[in-house]
Amino acid sequence: MKVIIVRLDVMLALRKMRAKDLAEQIGITEANLSLLRTGKVKGVRFDTLAKLCEMLECTPGELLDVGETEGA
Repeated sequence: MKVIIVRLDVMLALRKMRAKDLAEQIGITEANLSLLRTGKVKGVRFDTLAKLCEMLECTPGELLDVGETEGA
């Protein structure tokens, strides 16, 4: 089965940025950003994705990847 892999932690590390600062800059709570970072969300709004990409200077493809679940 295919799953979406969120690479937000990787992008934060590469940009030497704290999640708290990113959440503040894009206007979401730290709790919601944490859920996104851990992949525990069912979806993400396009405007939120666009803000993330703008602040991290990346593309959606650098933030999100597709993989297989274990045992698939």
